Amino acid sequence: MNKAQLIERIAKQTEATKAQTERFLDTTIDIIRKSVKKGDEVKLVGFGTFTKTKRKARTGRNPQTGKAIKIPAAWHPKFRPGAEFKSMLK
Repeated sequence: MNKAQLIERIAKQTEATKAQTERFLDTTIDIIRKSVKKGDEVKLVGFGTFTKTKRKARTGRNPQTGKAIKIPAAWHPKFRPGAEFKSMLK
């Protein structure tokens, strides 16, 4: 499912216009991004938690040359699904 299909489904179920639904979805995603960027956790009970995590520096390999390269430490977003979401997929 892509963003347009998600907007269409939400609009249909909530009886809102697609334009309103798109604004709500964009705003929600923007708030989650900004909160995680600041280092806050965003918990959606029953769905999951969005967090900011730090990956350690590590050594990797260039697949073309096989030469070892250093991959620097970096921040990455992480999503942990909630128990209810996990159990639904079983």
